[in-house]
Amino acid sequence: MEKKFWNPEVETMSISKLKELQLKRLKKIVSYVYENNSFYHKRFREAGFKPEDIKKLEDISKIPFLTKQDLREYYPFGLVCVEMDDIVEIHASSGTTGKPVVGLYTKNDLDIWAEVMARSLWANGLRRNDVLQNSYGYGLFTGAHGFEKGTQKIGATVIPISSGNTKRQITVMKDFGSTALACTPSYSLYMAEVAEEMGFNPKEDFKLKIGCFGAEAWSEEMRKNIEDTWGITAHEHYGLTEIIGPGVVSECKEKKLHINADHFLAEIIDPETGETLEPGEEGELVFTTLTKEAFPAIRFRTKDLAVYYEEKCECGRTLPIQSRIKGRSDDMMKVKGVIVFPSQIESAILNINGLSGNYQIIKTKKGSITSLSVEVEPTEERYKEGNLDDLAKKAEDEIYAILNLHIPVKIVPPQSIPRSTGKAKRVVEK
Repeated sequence: MEKKFWNPEVETMSISKLKELQLKRLKKIVSYVYENNSFYHKRFREAGFKPEDIKKLEDISKIPFLTKQDLREYYPFGLVCVEMDDIVEIHASSGTTGKPVVGLYTKNDLDIWAEVMARSLWANGLRRNDVLQNSYGYGLFTGAHGFEKGTQKIGATVIPISSGNTKRQITVMKDFGSTALACTPSYSLYMAEVAEEMGFNPKEDFKLKIGCFGAEAWSEEMRKNIEDTWGITAHEHYGLTEIIGPGVVSECKEKKLHINADHFLAEIIDPETGETLEPGEEGELVFTTLTKEAFPAIRFRTKDLAVYYEEKCECGRTLPIQSRIKGRSDDMMKVKGVIVFPSQIESAILNINGLSGNYQIIKTKKGSITSLSVEVEPTEERYKEGNLDDLAKKAEDEIYAILNLHIPVKIVPPQSIPRSTGKAKRVVEK
């Protein structure tokens, strides 16, 4: 009989037992970083905090936050807690907005990464007889490597094809019988476009069953679009280079996002005050790595906005649940006094029949005034019908219904918006 959970002991542990384990590990990791890293030692002393001050989980609020700026200031190895001889793998973020964030791993860290990824992929439905086409970009980015490690831990087959060369992706998917696809959600839709150009029906001509998507924000409407296009179940994966990579949070078959909380302690804080919020309240996610050796992160501010829940899921897992990311506080735009996230505009666009998921938000600043407009491609069939002004008006009305804000929409010809094999560039500043 096939097992329902990859690690039933942890995945069905009671919340009270889980919190006992978290507290034990929190005490250990806080003492570990204090003794082994000069940055943490100095930061804790300046805050008047000592490791023995941790008596209960709530005492974590006494510890100062760790920010991305801290990581960049101590680039590349300022937060390392082991000898460099013990480092067996190094990853890094793209560094497009400054110095990259570096992730370092001991052998034990890699074992934990493979374990949490196997747990995550098993929850998605990946099994030993599956073939995962790994179309995340290989390189310093953690994504592709995390999915490879987890798939191999399960014993399934990995095709390490990386991103790009999309026609070859389609040929390999067909010829090798891929049953699972791992990539960004926007790239999966571009792959479907290319498959159709090559004469394939994405829904009928492939063996795909599961999509494992992450690395960019995507709406429920885009999920439905992907599932309808490919005839698959699309699952979300959430992770950060600063924490471990993918494997921090992922979906079960009920499409609930479970936190691997035996390794990653989550908090929700008020992004303005830093005050800890209660389960069920929306705020900024903060993560603490409980078991990482090389590069522990203590109270790292993610800038991602979500809600944290502690309730048993219909799938049987008791691991805490995180809502889908509403947006990043960095991505938040204020237009005429209204808070706007790109995902809200995506939801509106994909609610309109005849519009594709290919769009860009044009952000224009004149002095202190921010204005937005949207360019979006229709489907090929709808483009041929004409009356595109009517389609634009429908999209504008849908955006207004969600945001109570008039944002002009321009319909542009199919294939005119640049495609990406990685993260799609949704907001263009002018």
